[in-house]
Amino acid sequence: MLSKKVTLPAVVVGAVLAVVAANVFALQEYKSGIVWPEPKVVAPGEKPGDPPADAVILFDGTDLSKWKGGENWEVKDGYAVVRKSDITTKDSFGDYQLHVEFATPEKVSGNGQGRGNSGVFLADRYEVQVLDSYGNKTYFDGQCAALYKQSPPMANVCRKPGEWQTYDIVFEAPRFGEDGKLLKPGIVTVIHNGVVVQNHFELQGGTYFDRPASYEKHPERQPIRLQNHGNPVKYRNIWLRELTPIVGKKPGEEKKGS
Repeated sequence: MLSKKVTLPAVVVGAVLAVVAANVFALQEYKSGIVWPEPKVVAPGEKPGDPPADAVILFDGTDLSKWKGGENWEVKDGYAVVRKSDITTKDSFGDYQLHVEFATPEKVSGNGQGRGNSGVFLADRYEVQVLDSYGNKTYFDGQCAALYKQSPPMANVCRKPGEWQTYDIVFEAPRFGEDGKLLKPGIVTVIHNGVVVQNHFELQGGTYFDRPASYEKHPERQPIRLQNHGNPVKYRNIWLRELTPIVGKKPGEEKKGS
């Protein structure tokens, strides 16, 4: 007796082939073998710019008690106004994500470096420039969001005078050997008003006004400084998250540690 040739519908054939392909992919999937610790759960801020649950609050609009010299600035209506001196955090930090909101004076006075000038100093010596650069010409490596005298921002995204602006800064502190030699340069990324304007920039050293950049050995953890440059710049909502990379164990490392 002759058997009939059975032809499966194309849909069935496609489904079978898909299952086979999935099984082959699963068999070939690459596994690094690294054992990773579980990332911690951190509740984000309710709104963009709000501090996440693990943030260190440096200024919440009520007082500057976490800053040396804070008594010299004026605090009102949820913000602080630059007055007599620089202010510096009482605590020191290493690698971190820093959020700062600022507004240059609504009433425009002066020009160039004399217009809405202040600065955010990472590790007390590497300045992210604060300046009213809305229609205000100055040297490019000294305008708003520049790493002072080292790198202009990739774009000028300044808002109008008097409007609130944001910096989100990622900082990796430089590392030095016991002999004072630089082992790893400091790294800075700056997001200004939601736009990346400095991307993983390698600092050439301190950001000086009167001499070329150079490194001087300092502890990994240093304070943050906000500059008084004689202009009544406003600050609010300043917070920080210290960065701790997740480190996994490579195959065989568990046995070495036992």
